[in-house]
Amino acid sequence: MDKRINIHYDRTGDILHIDLRPAYAAQECEEIGDEILARLNPQTNAIENLEIFFFSKRLLAGETLKLNVMANLQLA
Repeated sequence: MDKRINIHYDRTGDILHIDLRPAYAAQECEEIGDEILARLNPQTNAIENLEIFFFSKRLLAGETLKLNVMANLQLA
């Protein structure tokens, strides 16, 4: 699987999408923070997508965004 991160901002919904793959119906969903949703692989429980709701409001409020996830970032 391609491990590149795609980031998309939905201005209408004010949602920041962080995707390792396109979302699909079989994914499990779990709220991992205040208005932060993780979409999980149903077989492995690995996070495949994150959705951060009210993203622009958080930025304008000067909020620090803390995600309770582990990441291993490397150059492709």
